[in-house]
Amino acid sequence: MKELKNLIIEQTDKTPLIDFNYLNGELILSGKSIPINAPRIFEPLLEWVNDYVKNPRQTTNLRLNLEYFNTASSIWLAKIVKALSGITKPESILILHVYFSIEDFDDIDDIKDDLSPLIDVVSAATVSVGLKIYGTDETGKVLKESMIFI
Repeated sequence: MKELKNLIIEQTDKTPLIDFNYLNGELILSGKSIPINAPRIFEPLLEWVNDYVKNPRQTTNLRLNLEYFNTASSIWLAKIVKALSGITKPESILILHVYFSIEDFDDIDDIKDDLSPLIDVVSAATVSVGLKIYGTDETGKVLKESMIFI
């Protein structure tokens, strides 16, 4: 089996920073995700994740720190989460870290609605899944957090 390399793609005005680190299991998407051609951005990520799932770290942290993403991006994010939820390595853990503006954080019902597509995708996961929600200020500083096990 070929060794999986880290995947780093710099952020643009319309695409997020992508930092998928195989060695520590940290998979980060941050910034805005409103690409004109979503498959061009996300197909390589999904391919990388599909390879990662074959030999994952004990703990995988998917950090979605996206200030805004469009519908096309949300479809691809759901595909990535679905692929990660198929990790079969015994005793593995997948933790989804999702960041919201602190103003949104105080309305937990809205957050549940926003996260329902992710929760639906991981409901049939073969791996233990946790969901950690962060409320951030305008600078990105975490002011509040909550953990949910799925």
